[in-house]
Amino acid sequence: MSVKAFELVPAVERDLLMGDKARINIECIECCGKHLYVGTNDCFIHHFLLDEVASPMGKLSYTAQKLLNKYLGLKKPVAELRAASALERLIVLCDGMVFLVDMVTLESVPSAAGGGVKIRGVIAFCVNENPVNGDPFCVEMAILSSKRRTVQIYMVHKDRVQLVKEVSTPEQPCALSLDGYFLCLALTTQYMILNYNTGASQDLFPYNSEERRPIVKRISREEFLLAAPGGLGMFANAEGVSQRAPVSWSESVIAAAVSFPYVVALDENFITIHSMLDQQLKQTLSFRDGHILQDFEGKVILASTKAVYVLVPLPLERQIQDLLASHRVEEALILMEGAQRNIPKDKFQVLHRRILQRAGFIQFGKLQFQEAKEHFRKGELDVRELISLYPLLLPASSSFTRFHPPLHEFADLNHLAQGDQEKVLQCKRFLISYLKEVRSTEVVNGCREDVDTALLKLYAEQDHDSLLDLLASENACVLADSVPCLEKYHKYFALGLLYHYNGQDSAALQVWTRVVNGDLQDSTRSDLFDYIVDFLCCCSNLDLVWKYADWALQKDSTFSFLQRRSSEESFSIGLKEKSFCLLFFSPRLVLSLLSDSSADAEALTKARERLQAFLRESNMYRVQFLLGKIEDCEQLLLERATLHGKLEEHDRALHILVHKLRDFPSAEAFCVWASSGRDPAYRQRLFHLLLEEYLGGEPRVGGGEMAAVDVLNRHGEVFDAVRVLRVLPESWSLQLLRPFLNRAIRASMHARHTSQIAVGLAHSENVQLLHDRLKERKKPIFVSEKKGCHLCHNTFKEPDVVCLPGGVPVHTHCVAQRIKDSPTKRHLTNSSNHT
Repeated sequence: MSVKAFELVPAVERDLLMGDKARINIECIECCGKHLYVGTNDCFIHHFLLDEVASPMGKLSYTAQKLLNKYLGLKKPVAELRAASALERLIVLCDGMVFLVDMVTLESVPSAAGGGVKIRGVIAFCVNENPVNGDPFCVEMAILSSKRRTVQIYMVHKDRVQLVKEVSTPEQPCALSLDGYFLCLALTTQYMILNYNTGASQDLFPYNSEERRPIVKRISREEFLLAAPGGLGMFANAEGVSQRAPVSWSESVIAAAVSFPYVVALDENFITIHSMLDQQLKQTLSFRDGHILQDFEGKVILASTKAVYVLVPLPLERQIQDLLASHRVEEALILMEGAQRNIPKDKFQVLHRRILQRAGFIQFGKLQFQEAKEHFRKGELDVRELISLYPLLLPASSSFTRFHPPLHEFADLNHLAQGDQEKVLQCKRFLISYLKEVRSTEVVNGCREDVDTALLKLYAEQDHDSLLDLLASENACVLADSVPCLEKYHKYFALGLLYHYNGQDSAALQVWTRVVNGDLQDSTRSDLFDYIVDFLCCCSNLDLVWKYADWALQKDSTFSFLQRRSSEESFSIGLKEKSFCLLFFSPRLVLSLLSDSSADAEALTKARERLQAFLRESNMYRVQFLLGKIEDCEQLLLERATLHGKLEEHDRALHILVHKLRDFPSAEAFCVWASSGRDPAYRQRLFHLLLEEYLGGEPRVGGGEMAAVDVLNRHGEVFDAVRVLRVLPESWSLQLLRPFLNRAIRASMHARHTSQIAVGLAHSENVQLLHDRLKERKKPIFVSEKKGCHLCHNTFKEPDVVCLPGGVPVHTHCVAQRIKDSPTKRHLTNSSNHT
């Protein structure tokens, strides 16, 4: 499959190179930085300066400026040029001779001993790009001699050359390349690797140089590219081993170069570009009359016989993005990973992660979830990029915005699925599994709330078993988003767990009790009532326990849970469990609580107050049973008094409060509580009982008289003043009872005035009724022989009749009989009527 990896850009046009000289052809080229040298068939070297020009869109073009051209004085074409920039020299092969020229002036360089620096009888030469000599101002060069089957190694200096090694070959070499001590040679019938230092050699594979032009190209340290039979480009290292699969190119290839990770090959009509990573053909460019292809420091330059071109690689990221846009994920990843060595580490890591993330979304779109998950994991995807595809999963408070440029082409999950609900369901299941895996890893650092809230929403929608596990453990679910979701899907038990985790036990119990009451529907737990009971058992909030204790007892009218808890002999009372007694009211537990010397006094007082309040207000317990449990307990006298009050044994209750506890405020409060909701006479009776305990009980109570004065003065309107005055001691002064007497007189006067008003109203009503009666009597009553009595249904024979309320006439004797039979008199109206 094709990918646009390179663009062919003109560098030196024909007119600039040769003008109107039609017979001039390009024979060789060399590039060193911006300097381009062109050797032609008329023995000239042309020197150009190449400048890169980038358009606003980033597209490269080249402008060439001709600096100089120089005739070498020979009648043969310039066969080869190589730059030795450290020496400011060009190594030239022309007419079988290798010599040096100045890179700036293009003048031949004389030797130190006089004359030119020349090596004769040369077929080809190459420069060692991985030199073994440590001198930076010396270039290593290997040449093939035309006179004998040898390879000669020279050291090239600024003004001289020095032969340092000569090695023999089994056949005449026709092409070579050098890396370190290793020579890669194309012989007449085969390729071989030769170590010129040790003389060791390794035959590679046969090759007929007479049938096609051999190619020997160094591509990296101790690795070479060779043109093999069958139209293959073979790779071989210094040990004679191929560590890469071959590329399949044309059998007519005449030149090759490497621009990692691509192999570029040139034949008579095309430029073909193969990947070294997967050996696939990636691009083909039409290029006629081409005969030179070389790479110079990463720049690939081609030449026809008349012009020079640069093969400009597209940015690697753009190539990868193009592959991903075509959904060629594996090719993109291979290209990315294979190009790692050519990209700075920091930039590669960023780019690599982004490519993996894009690849993951492509696989996700194909529902290839396992592959997508692996790419997301390796690419360290911000998991919110994935969550944001699912509408309304991210909490409203999330600050997340999608990566730009986008990592995928989907607006949301609905866009991806195109209405296919099965696909939507598969995507949601995948997200659940992916979020479960990553929520405990560093991937979710900084976005735990978004992840947990999304999981909660998915669990609730899918009725997933893990919803309760999520909420029962540490989580970061956003309450504002989670509550409406759980309510929408009727997950009220889960909602209570969420409230509990967020410290809102009151809200949790409110929801759960509504479920038990039937106000909300949720079948998650059939034993929710028992769960609530257990929850209250462990709750340390005494106010909350008290709030729901009565509800629990009302729901369990058989008291089965109370009996169950009371029978747990091994139940231990700890500070965290003291609220349990407030819920189940076991006297044994209360006594244990009171006997706990380590208990906090304030906590114990509060617990007893709650228990006492419950005994007063609840009717859902067995009074006689509890009274029997604490009858002999002197520490629970106040509780005993309350229980006696429940049994209407008010005299016993007041006796405990007044004589045993001497708690006068509690005695007064008892009367108010016990008479609540009763008629005034009942309240009066209670307060007179209290007064009798203060004044007439035996033995006399210390402070009882003052307590009596206080209760009289505070509740004077309740008492019967005459009855009170009869029992008060003679020694009491009126001044002492002044507040009581004032209230009693006011109450008496108020009662008198009220009765007078009632009498007046009754009199007024009676007058009105008499008036209505007189009006009725003035109206005529019509009877006839055709009308019947409403009591006996016989017709009227005489005009004397009695009129019932409403003007209904009846016989007088019928009315008399009715009155005789009736226990109460009726108001009738007599009227004489004439027909």
